[in-house]
Amino acid sequence: MTSDPDAYVMLLSGLPRPGPLFVAKRPPLSRLRLDRRLKVLTPEHTAMLAMIEDALSWSRLPIAATDGDVIARGEAALARLDSATLRSIIRSRLDMRTCVAALRRRARGEEAPRKGAVWGFGTLLTRIRRAWTRPAFGLETVYPWLPQAAKLIGRDNALPLERLLLEQAYRDLDRHGGFHIFDFEAVVIYVLKWDILDRWARYDGTRATERFEGLVHAGLDAYTHIAFEGET
Repeated sequence: MTSDPDAYVMLLSGLPRPGPLFVAKRPPLSRLRLDRRLKVLTPEHTAMLAMIEDALSWSRLPIAATDGDVIARGEAALARLDSATLRSIIRSRLDMRTCVAALRRRARGEEAPRKGAVWGFGTLLTRIRRAWTRPAFGLETVYPWLPQAAKLIGRDNALPLERLLLEQAYRDLDRHGGFHIFDFEAVVIYVLKWDILDRWARYDGTRATERFEGLVHAGLDAYTHIAFEGET
């Protein structure tokens, strides 16, 4: 079934703009409302979108997922997609995950993965293995964010690292989005942006809850301390 161009124009024209990352506290609309609007997609495009999200969204991976599972999902998506833009987006995200996985392995004191080991994606594997001891594996020209990611992983700074990686992924989507306005690629880019906004909102919301609970407990502890002093 071919897509109706007018339906996609209406869909994208009616969707609220995602806005800058880290500014909004939540995505511009709920997932329920977004899914309702996405019903205009053809069955083929609906399946493709789900496949792409499955490949790129950590929230959709099973808890017990291995590096091999992530790679398999990404490669399965690449094998089925004809769009050069969507293939580029997937490759870019998987390359990012490969670099981060390598940094984490090295931070744990592991040696360079042996040749043929299943742990990452694409052509970066050989370059990373050969430059294992270099701070950014010699890839800082290609990935300017990599030295900063290495420092954050070394310091175990999870929140700044999450922010850095989401920012890079969002920028990559913005770059590709400049070439697509009312087609299926534009729909996918919008949904992937929504996923990033939702991920940050959930991550930041969890931390806000933890901070609030910490303040509450601290307040109760202080109150309890005062009460006991009054009784003695």
